[in-house]
Amino acid sequence: MSLPSARRRRLRPARARIALGALAALALGAAAWVGIDGVARQEDGDWPGPTVRSFHSRPDLDPDALAVRTPARPGAAEGLLFLAVKRGPGQDGPMIVDEDGEVVWFHPVSGGKTATAFQVQRYRGQPVLVWWEGRTHLGHGHGEYVVMDARYRELARIRSVGPVLPDHHEIQLTDRGSALMPVYVKRPADLRAVGGPRDGTVVESRIQEVDVATGRLLWEWRSLRHVPVTEGRTAPKPGKPHDYFHLNSIEVDRDGGLIISARNAHAIYKIARPSGRVAWKLGPGGDFRLGAGARFHFQHDARRQADGTITLFDNQATPPKAPASRLLALRLDRRAGTARVVRAHEHPDGLLAGAEGNAQLLPNGNLLASFGPAERVSELDRDGRLVLDLALPAGADTYQAFRFPWVGRPARPPDVAAARRGDRLTAWASWNGATEVRAWQLLAGDGPHDLRPVGEPVARDGFETALRARTDAAWVAVRALDDEGRALGTSAAVRPDGR
Repeated sequence: MSLPSARRRRLRPARARIALGALAALALGAAAWVGIDGVARQEDGDWPGPTVRSFHSRPDLDPDALAVRTPARPGAAEGLLFLAVKRGPGQDGPMIVDEDGEVVWFHPVSGGKTATAFQVQRYRGQPVLVWWEGRTHLGHGHGEYVVMDARYRELARIRSVGPVLPDHHEIQLTDRGSALMPVYVKRPADLRAVGGPRDGTVVESRIQEVDVATGRLLWEWRSLRHVPVTEGRTAPKPGKPHDYFHLNSIEVDRDGGLIISARNAHAIYKIARPSGRVAWKLGPGGDFRLGAGARFHFQHDARRQADGTITLFDNQATPPKAPASRLLALRLDRRAGTARVVRAHEHPDGLLAGAEGNAQLLPNGNLLASFGPAERVSELDRDGRLVLDLALPAGADTYQAFRFPWVGRPARPPDVAAARRGDRLTAWASWNGATEVRAWQLLAGDGPHDLRPVGEPVARDGFETALRARTDAAWVAVRALDDEGRALGTSAAVRPDGR
């Protein structure tokens, strides 16, 4: 069996499909949006059509819709995009999308929870999905981390040790089967040195390393033991615990130490292990003279790269310190005690992220960033040129965004819904998380176990593909095919709804 030639030419996610009601927006005269190759593109103005996606074959899924402001250009990296959109009009939860913003996999979280830190890591030598889910309040999270395999089966839920649940900012799975994660703990403290009361309360940032399989605590770091409250750059607020440090990223360095970002100290620290002592500090009063443009404020996502540089998302906000946030790469010279800028990119639209954000260095040298509440996920090349830009619905955000290669093979079968009008049948096929589907074959027959192919395979068209035929068959199903026409999975048979 061969597939339609148009879909055999390339195996990256297709970019030629109708998205987010683009045609409806054009029909309504929304001139700020244009439809190139059938994809909705945002320039300015109102959102073009539905802000929530819905599907016949999966009526339980209602993710937020994404729109393409800048389509993927030559030089964009390979891989799918990993988001955890929250506070939008649709369901919250981790979501994989392609370059068109088309859903590949979505997992709604319930009970008033949100999700963050959704990405691909490795556990026991295999690629896994990991994310945090729980509740947040005033920048602090209380929840747990979920680990799922490539068949979308839950492997573990990771919690901290003690009465306080892990925070939502970060998790790092290690090659010894452990997880590094932050915990925020309130403690009494004398805050007179920073303009607060003697009997004040401070939020201590902790790092716990926990064995994933057993939940045993392997190591713990506490900020108050190594970093005084006076290193915070924010003033205590009356009646509120003083969050002087605000740990928001943890990176295992090449020597096994940790590089951590402390947002409210405007600083990045290198922590020696196992002692926990501060090996160096990059920031105000630290161990490096900052070169031109190297100063940062309220930063996130500090990462050591293979060439030794430190990348970070420089918010420069809360309150605003500059017109726009930056994606920053710094070269540290320990011997000379200097830090200089090697890359500094702003979004062409001058986006300023008052909170959240990340800057992932991709294998081809591009940087992928979430601008958090600025409602944008963007990829910039080495020269700072925009090569991909996706927009989130108004009010929605994703704390981080990542791009990774990923092959998903769901344990559950494909899904199908069908309806008929006379002898005209329409079936809708989907397979949440399946990344190798290139076409769908309609099956029909007089019994659920007596089904035969009807018509030619139809190229996959986003999360859900419509298949149409003239048939009086009482039962229908769909079969997913790979790029060579081989069967990947078959749905259960269903009776079409009459119309």
